[in-house]
Amino acid sequence: MSFINRTKRSGLTVLPLVAAALLLAACQEKQAEVPEKVRPVKVAEIAPREETRRISYSGSVKARTEANLGFRVGGKIVARLVDVGDRVEPGTVLARLDTSDLTLSLDSAEANLTSATAQVAVASSAYDRAKALFGRGFTSKSTLDDRKLALDQAEAALDAARSSRDQAENQTAYSELKSDVAGIVTAVAAEAGQVVAAGSPVVVVARDGEKEVAIAIPESEIRFFHVGDRLAVHYWADPSLSQTGTVREIAGSADAASRTFAVRVTLPDNPAVRLGMTAAIDANVPVEAAGIVVPLSALTERDGAPTVWVVDAAAGTVSPRKVETAAFADDGVRISAGVAPGEWIVTAGAQFMTPGKPVRIDEKQAAAMAAPHLAVAAR
Repeated sequence: MSFINRTKRSGLTVLPLVAAALLLAACQEKQAEVPEKVRPVKVAEIAPREETRRISYSGSVKARTEANLGFRVGGKIVARLVDVGDRVEPGTVLARLDTSDLTLSLDSAEANLTSATAQVAVASSAYDRAKALFGRGFTSKSTLDDRKLALDQAEAALDAARSSRDQAENQTAYSELKSDVAGIVTAVAAEAGQVVAAGSPVVVVARDGEKEVAIAIPESEIRFFHVGDRLAVHYWADPSLSQTGTVREIAGSADAASRTFAVRVTLPDNPAVRLGMTAAIDANVPVEAAGIVVPLSALTERDGAPTVWVVDAAAGTVSPRKVETAAFADDGVRISAGVAPGEWIVTAGAQFMTPGKPVRIDEKQAAAMAAPHLAVAAR
């Protein structure tokens, strides 16, 4: 009896397992019948490689010639008569020095000149007397020569005293710093009450005439610039104002601190361009590496290699394509091999792609894919 009971219990155990297996198989068949979801993606066309790229650097408008004006004598500044932005003409007084010591020097020179003049008069009279006496035979030739020598020495001393007086007058005149050019004051380096040495810059005057844009170019791109190159120039203050400038000068060495090269770009004459305005220059330079650039979002990794997903427009599917990357660019990653201009790649949703996966493309992008000569978003 125990054997029969075990058999019955065994039969009751097997039936539920068979039923569960049949239900699971039915569910899998239903799941297999569900069509694969078509995922929407964004795509972009790989445009033909460009041979140049545009770079832009900003700078400021400066006069071609700027004069650092300073006193020709040292002293204490008692007045500064101009400020930054003031217009000056030749002869305009910019600053004055204390003239107390200079006046004393001039007085001393005047006194020495008066003494030297008197010495010449005495020596001339003595020579005239000796000359008359020698003519009558009352004095010797050596005495006459001594008087002539004394006169020559007195006249030489007079010349020296006169030069000293003139120099003292000049130094007194140098106590006023005057502009010798017409222009605009662009900087002030000293204030009233400050003691300055001879030649120390006090005021910087930008001379009227040609204007230039001063820019700093990094050493990695200075080789693209040459004297005589024509560059596009535009201005932050007036976007509608644009000019074509010419590279006039390139510094022979880099700045020790910034490691950049100073470049001067000459501008055409235009009253609307003012000193100190912010300007930017644009230049087209050769592309050094591969010119095909794809968005960073288009790159994925597959089997340890960078990969993009190429769209088959006719089939509406995607397939992986291994590529070789060269370097980062401003708008993505530069590709050196693996794709060609005219192909379309997935730029959004690439991480969800599988080989042969159907995708849904935006209507506008689909229309663009139908026109192979229309580049959408890559260069």
